[in-house]
Amino acid sequence: MKQIILTGDRPTGRLHVGHYVGSLKERVRLQNSGRYDEIYIMIADAQALTDNAEHPEKVRQNIMQVALDYLACGLDPAKSTLFIQSMVPQLTELTFYYMNLVTVSRVQRNPTVKAEIAMRNFEASIPVGFFCYPISQAADITAFCATAVPVGEDQMPMLEQCKEIVHKFNSVYGETLTDPQIILPQNASCQRLPGIDGKAKMSKSLGNCIYLSDEPEEIRKKVMSMFTDPNHLRVEDPGTVEGNPVFIYLDAFCRPEYFEEFLPEYSGLEELKDHYRRGGLGDVKVKKFLNRVIQAELEPIRERRKSWEQRLPEVYEILREGSAAAEKKAAKTLARVRHAMRIDYFENDNLLK
Repeated sequence: MKQIILTGDRPTGRLHVGHYVGSLKERVRLQNSGRYDEIYIMIADAQALTDNAEHPEKVRQNIMQVALDYLACGLDPAKSTLFIQSMVPQLTELTFYYMNLVTVSRVQRNPTVKAEIAMRNFEASIPVGFFCYPISQAADITAFCATAVPVGEDQMPMLEQCKEIVHKFNSVYGETLTDPQIILPQNASCQRLPGIDGKAKMSKSLGNCIYLSDEPEEIRKKVMSMFTDPNHLRVEDPGTVEGNPVFIYLDAFCRPEYFEEFLPEYSGLEELKDHYRRGGLGDVKVKKFLNRVIQAELEPIRERRKSWEQRLPEVYEILREGSAAAEKKAAKTLARVRHAMRIDYFENDNLLK
């Protein structure tokens, strides 16, 4: 059985460090591991339209921004198929068929959907397309016969619902769809990076992000303004490391060589944490170290992005060719689905049989 990956992002703006540690870095690692036969990376513009229907130009403008971030992070079009969701019309048809296998109450119970609805203040005016987001995601995953889906922890309820749809379809129509498995970031701190304001999730809409394309001075300002332990008022005060965004970011980004280069008086992150816990270590010093760590991580990404920005026609061709290849793959799955449901009426005179 082929090993296949499907994953992607909504083009609602430039990608940030939460995307990077939560999924992008892992995608690049998996891409280069040699363990997967096919890798599909989707720019989910159709899903972005579910809550931007009146402003499609926002989604359109962000497609190239996301593609640039993908390429800058190391996704390689020679190894991964980068494509635009709406350019694969088979996904819409699969979504429609899967809708009949899911109840309204089941979608309402999906924790990710509930959280997103609350965050957007939709209340009673929920667009149907947005409400059906988990079903659309199941179509995306199954269309490419994905065996693995690398995502952040917050997307686990979505994948569970996809697995339910797969099992339901296969039990009703026969073994047709592939049952996918979730791949979470190996580093627990990367599964959900908090915003710089201390809120549970980094989000563009909350304005608490560090973007992959931010310039050095902008990164420095954001790091130095980060929320930290509110009770750590003086340098000599004992501080709390657990749940402290500054240390969560260090857990996610820091490598031993960064101590050797930027903070040689400490042997590693655990010694730094111990000092903070017992007091005598100020937030400013820790934030200055974190700034240097993040600058070191993001500089090569930012430089690669600037290089790709000078080759936009090439990026356009990567997306066009990738979308054509993705459509061919999804068309084969749709044909199998229609056959399993016995609605391929004009194939081999099936309507007469």
